Amino acid sequence: MALEKGIERFVKGFIAAGRPSSRRQTIELRRAGYVLSTGLAGKTETRVQIKTLVIENMTIRVFSPLNAPEILPAAIYYHGGCFISGGFDTHDNQLRQLACYGNCRVIAVQYRLAPEHTFPAAHDDAEKGADLIWKYADKLGVDRNQITLCGDSAGGHLALVTALRLKAKGLWQPAQLILIYPMLDATASFESYTLNGMDYVITRDTLLSGYEIYLAGADRQHPEVSPQWREDFSGLPAVHIITAEYDPLRDEGEALFQRLTEQGVTCTAQRWLGVIHGFFQLGGISQSARDVIRDIAWRIHHIRRE
Repeated sequence: MALEKGIERFVKGFIAAGRPSSRRQTIELRRAGYVLSTGLAGKTETRVQIKTLVIENMTIRVFSPLNAPEILPAAIYYHGGCFISGGFDTHDNQLRQLACYGNCRVIAVQYRLAPEHTFPAAHDDAEKGADLIWKYADKLGVDRNQITLCGDSAGGHLALVTALRLKAKGLWQPAQLILIYPMLDATASFESYTLNGMDYVITRDTLLSGYEIYLAGADRQHPEVSPQWREDFSGLPAVHIITAEYDPLRDEGEALFQRLTEQGVTCTAQRWLGVIHGFFQLGGISQSARDVIRDIAWRIHHIRRE
């Protein structure tokens, strides 16, 4: 399918600019560029209440619909940014919309970024954040039986690994996972890395340089670096995977669907057509972005119990 019109213009602009390489940018420039890109997110949703809290030295941000009941279904959200950028500000409008449209609480976890903090710092923070939200669920207004782990790109990776860590510990598990074009394979072994790796704004270099900076020499085959290849998915809650047609990560997301299904996990996957990696954050120029946010919001509120 052809690119959506708004995304096509975005891609043409990237190509016309000479396909600027992330590898040639400083970390500071990459982070600033990500914040600037929020101008593509569309009109800011205002029908929410937002609180930033520090719990046991971890910073979280809670997005709630206006006039919310005391207890709500909740999504613990891990932002994308290739493990080196992103945060509350880069995902603000999407998390506002999820809370509003889903009549749910969305709790964003601020995890440490590379190069200041390398593997497994982000993984450890993601797990700690989930456990703290579980521990303080009553105070946060969260229904412990209706918790979704959700994230995009690097955040999708962290949501999956966090769920696997929680399963191994056996204290609690989320009700479901929603993985938005997750980073799963640091070896970049799938064909979509070649097919979609150059022209579509978030390039092969963007993704792999993020891995390189965060991993700092860690084994690319480590089960928490490339969770794609793990054998211990059995026992996970239901998983929904979102992929994008023109994304270098498309194939690994769809391969994860196959692996999860083979290991007995209830799993659904949807490839969104005409869009690129990062489209979840392009609501100002993409109808699919606006649609996928409403779809995710619905899934958070209507958790599928197995």
